[in-house]
Amino acid sequence: MSEIFLDIETTGLSFKDSHKIVEIACIETNELVPTQRIFHKFINPERSVPDEAFKIHGFSTEFLKDKPKFYEIADEFLKFIGDNDLIIHNAPFDIPFINHELKLIKKDIISKNKIIDTLELARGKFPGTSNSLDALCKRFGVDLSRREKHNAVLDCELLREVYIYLLDAKEPKL
Repeated sequence: MSEIFLDIETTGLSFKDSHKIVEIACIETNELVPTQRIFHKFINPERSVPDEAFKIHGFSTEFLKDKPKFYEIADEFLKFIGDNDLIIHNAPFDIPFINHELKLIKKDIISKNKIIDTLELARGKFPGTSNSLDALCKRFGVDLSRREKHNAVLDCELLREVYIYLLDAKEPKL
């Protein structure tokens, strides 16, 4: 069974405030071993990128202006994720953004029963402590040296390593 690790970067905290997705990445694994299939797109949000968001991910309005719009990548994205389980850190943040974009173009939304939220898993294992992706990487000794800013592909890679620890699984042999 394949799993898809998914992450997005956005212009802000809520699609309800007209914030949009600027980057989406998915990494496919089979029994948690990367298959080398990756979906990664920068997306033109059709709005400016606020300074607060730029400080987090480093993607400027200028950089994103010639990138495809969400509707232009939606079919490829949906085909990539297929019917696989999606492993996401803080799914209640990412999924509403994605589903909002899908609704706007009259596509089927992502079902909650296909989602594994690693933040929820971490909170169950480590209640009362910080369970951000950075905090979990530090807790499990996952190398964060490549992470200068948030980046959806790198965050998917880090999340896969963290997820293995959350499951009490061993790192798979490649």
